[in-house]
Amino acid sequence: MFDSVKSTIEGLACQRYIASEEIATTVYLALKMEKPILVEGPAGVGKTELGKCIAGALNMDLIRLQCYEGLDESKALYEWEYAKQLLYTQILKDKLSAIMKHEDTMAKAVERLSREDDVFFSNKFLLPRPILKAISGKNRSVLLIDEIDKSDSEFEAFLLEVLSDFQVTIPEIGTIQADVKPLVFLTSNNAREMSDALKRRCLHLYINYPTRELEERIVSLKVPECGGKLRSEIVQAVHKIRELQLKKEPSISETLDWARALVILGIDDLTRDTAIETLNLILKYEKDIELAKQNAANIFLH
Repeated sequence: MFDSVKSTIEGLACQRYIASEEIATTVYLALKMEKPILVEGPAGVGKTELGKCIAGALNMDLIRLQCYEGLDESKALYEWEYAKQLLYTQILKDKLSAIMKHEDTMAKAVERLSREDDVFFSNKFLLPRPILKAISGKNRSVLLIDEIDKSDSEFEAFLLEVLSDFQVTIPEIGTIQADVKPLVFLTSNNAREMSDALKRRCLHLYINYPTRELEERIVSLKVPECGGKLRSEIVQAVHKIRELQLKKEPSISETLDWARALVILGIDDLTRDTAIETLNLILKYEKDIELAKQNAANIFLH
């Protein structure tokens, strides 16, 4: 467990994640206060990676729930393994027949059978999904609820109850409460505004695109074979491209892809021609590529 903001920075650095003082402070406080963290910011700035690195640094299991439109409780919480229940019913058919053979009416047979419900609605047939796994685990884990903004308001409302009490109720079994609260880590790309109720329950952290200096450090760490001159030219070009009116700005991961690609091509000096030929590595829409080409004289040094 991190015992200070400094040790948080050092622990994440061991996972090859460069954390600012603000990021490290929020993570440290969330662990000490046992509160969820809501991390917002543009796509590709390392929000999900931060959750993974926290789990790695603390040697905790990472339990990930990828959100999407239409996500409901059954996919996030638990499901009954109906196929397994049916299989057991077939296997125990003779036993069930023996149990009910002395009942002389359908009503009595159904009543007798209903007493056996607990056999089929037990932990043996319960399929835990990410949230139940995190709550019922014996050891503390990191529950990464990724891209919460892609889910709908109904799922967000369900999540509020879970985050408040760290417990879930399964009608056939009862209430399951966390003995050890997981560290809940939610990420959002701001596709929609999160509710005030959700934000109240979380520590808030906004991660924006890094400064040039920090992005150069990231490239140096992740692509060490990229020379200093090329690294500086790549990052400078990316930052100028992000100032354009793009449909999608290049993320940090795309900066890293560009650096790796140029190293593979044996490039050690980013000329305008080379940059234009490889723009598809950082820009994913044709209109964005054309816009960058139109502004090439202002973006690339030579």
